[in-house]
Amino acid sequence: MWERLLGHLAARRGWRLWVTAIGLGALAALALPPVHAVPVLLLAIPGLLVLVGAAGSWRRAFWVGYAWGWGYFAAGLYWITHAILTEVERFWWLVPIAVPALALPLALFVAGPVALAWKARAGWPRVLVFGGAWVLFELLRGWAFTGFPWNLLGTVWAFGALPVQAAAWVGVHGLSLATVIIAATPLLGRRAMLGGAAALAGFALFGLARLWPEEPPPQPVGILIVQGNVAQELKWREDQRIPILRRYIEATREAALAALRDLPEEHNLVVIWPETAIPFLLADDPEVRQLVAGALPQRAMLLSGTVRAEFGPDRRARRVFNSLVAVDPAGEVRGITDKVHLVPFGEYMPLAGLLPVRIVQGGMDFTAGAERLAVRAGWVPPFGGLICYEVIFPGAVVPRERPAWLVNVTNDAWFGVSAGPWQHLATARLRAVEEGLPLARAAQTGVSAVFDARGREVVRTGLGETGVLVAPLPAEREATPFSRFGTAITAFLSLVIFASGWWKGTMGNRPA
Repeated sequence: MWERLLGHLAARRGWRLWVTAIGLGALAALALPPVHAVPVLLLAIPGLLVLVGAAGSWRRAFWVGYAWGWGYFAAGLYWITHAILTEVERFWWLVPIAVPALALPLALFVAGPVALAWKARAGWPRVLVFGGAWVLFELLRGWAFTGFPWNLLGTVWAFGALPVQAAAWVGVHGLSLATVIIAATPLLGRRAMLGGAAALAGFALFGLARLWPEEPPPQPVGILIVQGNVAQELKWREDQRIPILRRYIEATREAALAALRDLPEEHNLVVIWPETAIPFLLADDPEVRQLVAGALPQRAMLLSGTVRAEFGPDRRARRVFNSLVAVDPAGEVRGITDKVHLVPFGEYMPLAGLLPVRIVQGGMDFTAGAERLAVRAGWVPPFGGLICYEVIFPGAVVPRERPAWLVNVTNDAWFGVSAGPWQHLATARLRAVEEGLPLARAAQTGVSAVFDARGREVVRTGLGETGVLVAPLPAEREATPFSRFGTAITAFLSLVIFASGWWKGTMGNRPA
């Protein structure tokens, strides 16, 4: 049956070929969060390689891979349309074209590995060339044009802590490498499939070995995350400014007192509000800070996302920053970190003046922070602040001075009830595993969560809920191999695997 299906795919011609390639790519997207239908890759990736083998030239193989990649990214990023719908009266014309257009350049990062794989002989050489090239192009995607490492294939395993423990050594890209090669084993016979199953069992045993030891006691700090659940279309309305501020203050006042009563007497409390939680310049507005401070008990510290401004002599804002600010119970600012990695088109306009549309809200581009620093705010254990999608960049989330934990504040309200917030959450879990650091995540509409340094979920809210999370701050763990060497380990492995397949697979004739 399997051979007949693959033979049927190889016989595809004309429009059926392109529809099949797009469909297989879209099928592969079902393996991504939140569905995690990982077994679909056992058809989507072998099917792609069968289509490649039937292509008559590397150019045709390139376009087959391009069609597959377009289907994968269009299906995996469909939720971006929801952000446009929040201002549909301005950007209605982008609704049918935004995601398909974004998938066009991203598909190149699949077409490249496919064209290289065509050059190699069928069997192990082609699989190795394709697997190695896939990850090398994933790494390139995380860097080119400021980078967009969203929906890396290794995230398909982030449905729990056990499957992702190998990321402590090889990162999410290493998981991608293993996923591509294992998913291709149906093309290589029963023995290869058994080897793939054994590899999965080995990953599971490795995960058990890392998760088996008893977790060290938590740090002497409690965490209180407030999920205000403010819809994006309401967030910046003038008549909603005070109600939004009141919502966060009231939720914090009651929950903070209750949390401190339950904590040991020597423990303090960190309150975390999401990215741009309230529509005020918190760091620059002492009156608002005093209102906020009134909700903080003496043993509490607030970490809040906020827009921060630098003013000129005329009191007009000269630069604005997307920031995370620490405020104490006296209303004083105790620490600030600015977003370093800004979102193109969302927080600044590339090629400003040349493009016919301006999407950045308020008409002023944000300014990027100078560098990522460990924030020290009074008694709070030093932390690394990650604002919004900064958390998606493997190997680029920890300052040079290693902190005791990571704080990710985000405004996923842009993406409504869709796959986007769950995909974002999966990347946060992976960063905790890779770096061996606990991570607290505060999201405006969800999903807020706390992960320990092994990526185990301590607490989590639902998506689209209003509420608070209370948890102890998990212990930091030893620096992982990935935290020391970053993506270099997987880049080296991918180069070796690619070179091995290329050397074996391009000598002599290249049968399909």
